[in-house]
Amino acid sequence: MEHNRNIFAAAMPARRILSLWFPRLGAERLLRQADTLRDQPFAVLRDTGQMQVLNSLSEAASAAGLHHGQPLRDAMAMCPELITRLQNRQAEGAFLTVLQRWAGKFSPWVAPVPPDGLVIDVTGCTHLFGGEQPLMAQIEGEVHDLGLSVRMGLADTQGAAWALARFAGVAAGSHRSGDAIEQEARATRSRAAKRRHWERGGARPALAQPPSEQTRIAEPGKGHTALSPLPLAALRLEGEVVQQLSRLGLRRIGDLIGQPRAGLARRFGKGLVLRLDQALGAVPEPVSPAKPPPRYAIRLTLPDPIGLEDDLLAALDKLLPALSQRLERDAKGARLVRLQAFRTDQTMQWIDAGLARPTHDPDRIRPLLAMKLDELDAGYGIDMLRLEAVQAEPVSDRRPAGHLDAALAARERQTSERQLEDLLSRIGGRVGMEAITRRHPGNSHIPEKSALTLSAAWSEPAVGWPKPSTPRPLLIWQPEPVDAPDTPQPPAAFRWRRQDLTLKLATGPERIAPEWWLDDPNWRSGVRDYWQVITERGDKLWLFYAHGGTMSSGWFCQGQFA
Repeated sequence: MEHNRNIFAAAMPARRILSLWFPRLGAERLLRQADTLRDQPFAVLRDTGQMQVLNSLSEAASAAGLHHGQPLRDAMAMCPELITRLQNRQAEGAFLTVLQRWAGKFSPWVAPVPPDGLVIDVTGCTHLFGGEQPLMAQIEGEVHDLGLSVRMGLADTQGAAWALARFAGVAAGSHRSGDAIEQEARATRSRAAKRRHWERGGARPALAQPPSEQTRIAEPGKGHTALSPLPLAALRLEGEVVQQLSRLGLRRIGDLIGQPRAGLARRFGKGLVLRLDQALGAVPEPVSPAKPPPRYAIRLTLPDPIGLEDDLLAALDKLLPALSQRLERDAKGARLVRLQAFRTDQTMQWIDAGLARPTHDPDRIRPLLAMKLDELDAGYGIDMLRLEAVQAEPVSDRRPAGHLDAALAARERQTSERQLEDLLSRIGGRVGMEAITRRHPGNSHIPEKSALTLSAAWSEPAVGWPKPSTPRPLLIWQPEPVDAPDTPQPPAAFRWRRQDLTLKLATGPERIAPEWWLDDPNWRSGVRDYWQVITERGDKLWLFYAHGGTMSSGWFCQGQFA
């Protein structure tokens, strides 16, 4: 048995991870659409809130001396001909997803490393491409044909491959200012003397050479040797931790490998030890490819082009049942349905239909699409239709149960709810779902907070509105000052909105205290006594007397009855 176990272990290939880094992904994504700008300095900007900085640069921009993170004003001073575009993170993420699907041709285990990288588990796959170096050469060639730049690293672990892809051939730097030499460890003073030598006129050390195939590939079982000369930033550490380690004279990964783990974790946190063990293979870090999201779409290819509305409705009757079956099988309902019409001149038009509630019932989706079919221009004819549930949400069928009366009541309630939802869907198809709102009770006794305005498509009807002790006005606005005597009793005459009014009848008061646990600027005037006031002219107003808190007391008007 032990002999068989050893044979099986020897037959298992060593785990090999390939990391792809696209250092100019943001800029080259846009340059693919405008190839004429490839020879000009081009950069993608990132807005930090205080200023705009360079986030991704083209080769021409890097050749002009610009660098990542540089403020835009400094970059324009150095390179006035620089062309810039604002960053679109969603578009870059979608482009990275496209690259992930492309990389699936080399291995089924591909995962994204946002914002500009991929990781591929090529264990047992390299022999299909002639070996590791031919595989990397093929990837580099295909990426070059796509108009992108790439750097790769291959090792036994994901952390080591990530480090080699980004830091192979990069010399370890220093975060010291040079003024605090006496505070450094004795072991680092000889290095500081050498640095002072070339700073004072001596020969400068040789710069780091560009990474070669040998530096980008760590042989199986030799991850320690490949990682030792790399800077600490290759461990995916935070910049502050790297600076603290550098001040202690620890600049390369090899300087950390022999250090006690307990001391490193106590001083710099467990994250440092975790990243180091992941890179060395002591802690597993598997490649977990993202599961592709389910797509609910049906396509109908027509033998002859069509253009009449009746033909489109007939085709829709064939597409909707098949789409509904797929949605019902996964207990999903469509929130947004899109009908795409592909014309014979290689162009496409589409219409969208939004629903107030997710559903897979074709009879509820068909009227919404039929209402918009007149927006489609058939042109020389439509030869293919595609129906897709762009947004799908989980739904559960509500089946009434119980006695006969309860079952009938539940069925009627369900029918009325569906009718209301269908009405919202039809109105939303004309004016937009965001334009339809409904009122909900608020969890507050403050008049202006007693009701909330919610989107009708994303909320349920309110049940059980709380009834206040006194009626509320039809219109409520922010309190407006009233010119009246500063006394708690309703004034016999007062001035409001440049009008002199005379009191006829006053009902009240209703005392409302502020929410003491909240600092509401509108309620700093303290406790309020609300009165329903009818003037000689017939105005029915809602006045209150503020007894004064951090603000002075007085009379205010906040609403008007019907």
